[in-house]
Amino acid sequence: MLKMLIAVDGSDHSRRAVEAAARLAAQIPDAQAVLLNVGEGPLYYGELAPLDYEAVERAQRQFQQQVLADAQALARARGLKQVSIQSASGETAGEIARVAEEQGVDQIVMGTHGKGVLGSLFLGSVAQRVVHLAKVPVLLVK
Repeated sequence: MLKMLIAVDGSDHSRRAVEAAARLAAQIPDAQAVLLNVGEGPLYYGELAPLDYEAVERAQRQFQQQVLADAQALARARGLKQVSIQSASGETAGEIARVAEEQGVDQIVMGTHGKGVLGSLFLGSVAQRVVHLAKVPVLLVK
């Protein structure tokens, strides 16, 4: 059995990661997938009234649930039968690695935005940090 964590953010890159994981899972009986969306939380400059903060948090949770529902529908349409969803909040790479360990997955699958070597030297990359932090193999999908 193979248990994968698939990081999704609603982008075409994460859609391709779901599709790649489904192709891999098609060859392995009883493959399982955990779809994870990490919200980094809103950034504020200045003061906001508590009601505004609650509205922003609520909108973020709704966005996360929509991203996860869309990814789950895609995963099932591509043949993944055992698919669960999970959301987290915090620093994206750290949360992906933490949830992967917590869930006991065998592999992490995620899209890469493909900024290239030069771009990642200056900007860093969530994918690079996940590869560094994860205790399991990481499949990066372009």
